Amino acid sequence: MGGEHEHEHEDEARVAYDLVAEDYAALLEGELEKLPIERAMLTAFAEQVAADGGGAVADIGCGPGRVSGFLAGVGVDVRGVDLSPGMIEVARRDHPGIPFEVASMARLPYRDGELAGALAWYSIIHIPQEEQDAVFAEFARVLRPGGRLLLGFQVSEQGDEDVVHLRQAYGHELDLRTRRQSPSRVKQRLAAAGFAVRAELFRVPVAPEKSRQAFLLAQRTAGSDSEAASAS
Repeated sequence: MGGEHEHEHEDEARVAYDLVAEDYAALLEGELEKLPIERAMLTAFAEQVAADGGGAVADIGCGPGRVSGFLAGVGVDVRGVDLSPGMIEVARRDHPGIPFEVASMARLPYRDGELAGALAWYSIIHIPQEEQDAVFAEFARVLRPGGRLLLGFQVSEQGDEDVVHLRQAYGHELDLRTRRQSPSRVKQRLAAAGFAVRAELFRVPVAPEKSRQAFLLAQRTAGSDSEAASAS
């Protein structure tokens, strides 16, 4: 895939989230306090990273930094990246002790094997199916062998994905597509990228949600598929 349309979804997400950044942060402030299942998954992820010896963790698609802030509060050495400069500005303001930078999850600003953990908390929902393999490979690149990955996303009941086209959200008119995901397809992509899923959890939708929510905890395996192939 290439050409001028290669990263159209990134431009769409950047424009939309720059527009809503302030209102998004205000509306979701304190939201995690009402979500015990989500906090449990985030805490389990943090404890796994700590049990592995700790290290840097990236919140990929961090938005205004609310999940980064939670992780920092439980002792994680977290940093955040997001496509939206507007979101990063809010994150830096609201969480001044955490480093944030503008970056694409397809081109992460980390060295090979630099991270002990990474999470994509409702951020793969903006990645088209044809680009997800490359994104998961990028997650694998920046994680050390044994590193932990946590994904959160809405569940599609209609195949690999169910595209929702948002025209209005967070008090603004916008043009943004989100993609509910097939958990089985996500797990296949993770396996192909060199991850083993260690735990999965689903919960029923709570109004105004329209779909089930999925959380996958995975671990980077010791060797990539290419390494395994060269050794066989």
